[in-house]
Amino acid sequence: MGSKLETLRRSAGGNVRESMGADRQSSAEQGGAASGPPARWQGVTKPKDAALIPVDRITNDPDQPRKEFDEEALRRLADSLKTRGQLQPIRVRWDEGSQRYVVLVGERRWRAARLAGLPALSCIVHDAPLDADERLMVQLVENALREDLKPVEQARAYRALMDANGWSGRQLAEELHIGQASVVRALALLELPEPVQEQVDSGALAPSVAYEIGKLPDPSQQAEVARAVVSEGLNRSEVGQVIQSIKARRPAPSPKPDPVTIDLGDGVSVTVRWRKATSIGLSQALRRALKLAQEQERDRGRDPDGTGEAA
Repeated sequence: MGSKLETLRRSAGGNVRESMGADRQSSAEQGGAASGPPARWQGVTKPKDAALIPVDRITNDPDQPRKEFDEEALRRLADSLKTRGQLQPIRVRWDEGSQRYVVLVGERRWRAARLAGLPALSCIVHDAPLDADERLMVQLVENALREDLKPVEQARAYRALMDANGWSGRQLAEELHIGQASVVRALALLELPEPVQEQVDSGALAPSVAYEIGKLPDPSQQAEVARAVVSEGLNRSEVGQVIQSIKARRPAPSPKPDPVTIDLGDGVSVTVRWRKATSIGLSQALRRALKLAQEQERDRGRDPDGTGEAA
C-alpha cells in the first residue's frame, strides 16, 4: 500500500540527506583533520539540485489541486518575505514545452514573492521524471497536511488522494499519520450542499457544527439549519438539540433569546437574561420572578407591598 507515495518520500528524503552530507565521508575522514575544511563546513555539502531562480522564470501548475488563495494571507506572507526573507525553498520541475520552471510545492510562496517584488526564489529542482499521477500525489500530500487550508479544500485534497490511490479513509489516515476520525469528519463536509460548504470555508459555520448538520438526511433541511445557526448564533449543543428534534419530528427548542431590560421608572430597571435555549417567554419569566420576589419578602417577615409585618 502506498508504494508510489513511499517512493516519492524516499526521493525527497534523499535530497535532504544529500544536502546534509549524510551519505558522504567528510574531508577530515578522507584526508585527515589537519587538511580538512573549517569545522563549520565539515560534513556539509551543497545540494546539486538547489538553485536561485528568477521569479519570472517560474510559473504555477494549472493542474495544481489547490485553486483558492486568500489574498489577505498572501499579502501578509509577502510582507514577511520582504522583512525576513525566504525561510524555506519551494520545489519546482523544468517544463521543456513552456521553457519555464513549474511549481510542484510552494505556490503560495511563489505568489507572495511576486507580490513582494522579489527578483528570485530559492528552489529545489526535481529532476526525476514525474508522470501526471505522481505530480498530483506530491501536491496533494503537501496540500492535505497544510494547516492553512480551508476545511472543504482540505477535504477535497483527502478525497483526491483516496481516489488517486484507491485508499479507504483508514488507509489515508495511516499514510498521513492523522486520526481516522479527523478524516471522517472532513469527508462528511463534501456531502453538504454547496451553500453550506461556502459557509464553512468562509468561517461563518464551524466544521464541527457542519458535521452535526450533515447528520440530517435532507439537503434542504441541512441548508435551513445552517442558515439558522449562522443567523442566530447557535452553538454545537443547541444544533444537536435541533437535529434530534427534526429527526424525532417534534418542535425544536427555541433559540436563546437576547436579554431584555425594562425601565420601571424612579431609577429602577429589570433585566431578564436567558442562560440557555428555552420556550419560556418574557411575560412568563417576569411572572415567575414576581412570584419568587414575593416569597422572598414573606420569608423576611414582610408583606409583598413592604408596608409592615406579615399577619
